[in-house]
Amino acid sequence: MKHFTCVQDIGDLREALREAFEIKRDRFQFNELGKNKTLLMVFFNASLRTRLSTQKAAMNLGMNTIVLDVNQGAWKLETERGVVMDGDKSEHLLEAIPVMGCYCDVIGVRSFARFENREEDYGERVLEQFIRYSGRPVFSMEAATRHPLQSFADLITIEEYKKTDCPKVVMSWAPHPKALPQAVPNSFAEWINAAGYELVITHPEGYELDPAFVGNARVEYDREKAFAGADFVYAKNWSAYAAPHYGEVLNKDRSWTVDAAKMALTNDARFMHCLPVRRNVIVTDEVIESPQSIVIPEAANREIAAQTVLKRLLTQE
Repeated sequence: MKHFTCVQDIGDLREALREAFEIKRDRFQFNELGKNKTLLMVFFNASLRTRLSTQKAAMNLGMNTIVLDVNQGAWKLETERGVVMDGDKSEHLLEAIPVMGCYCDVIGVRSFARFENREEDYGERVLEQFIRYSGRPVFSMEAATRHPLQSFADLITIEEYKKTDCPKVVMSWAPHPKALPQAVPNSFAEWINAAGYELVITHPEGYELDPAFVGNARVEYDREKAFAGADFVYAKNWSAYAAPHYGEVLNKDRSWTVDAAKMALTNDARFMHCLPVRRNVIVTDEVIESPQSIVIPEAANREIAAQTVLKRLLTQE
């Protein structure tokens, strides 16, 4: 694997999951693989789980790690080609990226959608420039359109907790006070479709995702129908995708908050969320603190997902 930005890059999912569970049984069995190798993690946006889990995964493999927060302690970076740089940005990515590549062996990049231009966001300009100009294997730590490390961890978690070969997985939109990207729901849908599970996506009208990510999933606007018989419920907010409302919050309908009444419609479903989560907005205290909540094991599996990806990038498997 040369780069990792989406489910297609991981190859055979069954083999990837087998490898992930092998790593989970013994995180340090490959700790010589990263000896004298350096991981550079570049953050254009904030992080908690991604930063900690990826750094720990690299350490498990014996790698050195460098963390660069672009917004603190670095020159302001220009990302647009052809710009006259007479403002507050002192360095261009076209020089910064190959320089970064000189100091490391693998690069992770975290760069969210800006909501200024849908075509530019979905073109993944920042991530693609790292792939093109760094000269190093590059993996996404969440980009404008996908969060593949999160989705890989989600899939590992479902595999651990599922009671049937083909569980019903429901991804439910939930309210949020801010405009959030579509990266997590896009990616989750892409990975769950690839796994062959039954996927139902439920949301208010106007929150339709890019059809390229929805794929074979069933879109259900009736929440009760969507939740009925679910084995897993994945709650997530996202802003509008369709023009002319791209990146907008169309409503904050609290009736979409995942509560005990909705979970009672399911097949004793497990509750999932990528975190951080706004309690009593996305999900009630009662649900997230219930025995059916697996948000902490899900977060723990971020380390396993990251380590599997890093191992493959180091060995070019």
